[in-house]
Amino acid sequence: MYISKLDVENLSNDQMTKLLFSGVEDDNENGDCIFVVGSSKAIQYRLPKAVELYKEGRAGKILFSGGVRWRDKELPEALELKKEAIALGVPEKDILTEAISLQTLENVLASLLVLDREFHLHNIKRILVVTTSYHMRRVHLTLRTYMPDWIHFTLCPAEDQNTREDNWFLTEIGRKRVKDECAKVIKYVQEGALLDQNIRF
Repeated sequence: MYISKLDVENLSNDQMTKLLFSGVEDDNENGDCIFVVGSSKAIQYRLPKAVELYKEGRAGKILFSGGVRWRDKELPEALELKKEAIALGVPEKDILTEAISLQTLENVLASLLVLDREFHLHNIKRILVVTTSYHMRRVHLTLRTYMPDWIHFTLCPAEDQNTREDNWFLTEIGRKRVKDECAKVIKYVQEGALLDQNIRF
């Protein structure tokens, strides 16, 4: 069923799982850049995944995206992630940052300029995408909607503790995150802000 036809209030746990998690898996392709979306816990969950991909040689550059400055941090998300990546052994020359975006769509839009300045967009063939698994559907649809259509995406989900495919329904925080995320995906598709997609239930 197409996302645009869904109503979050009428979705079962199984349907919400399929909406957010189905097809969200690493195809093991290499790319030109690792794109990491910031969050309050990105250093804990998303950064290790990005560094792992970089050290495996899956891509030669990492782009950290995010301009939110969380209360306990001195710098915006992207710059905090850069600082920690350097501490984990990633050379500064291989790190790109975008530190003005405040939400997912802006992560993608603001990163376009950074990617173009570094690579020229017409030279980019594939981007490795790192975010939490429950957020990946929205990030992927946003990339497909706003990035040039010749760029392909390899999805490299980073798992948090409470919102994995196999456990989100076991805790109140997991249930709230998944339902809220499903609602956002459906809303943005219905508004025409994101491309529609057929999900097999």
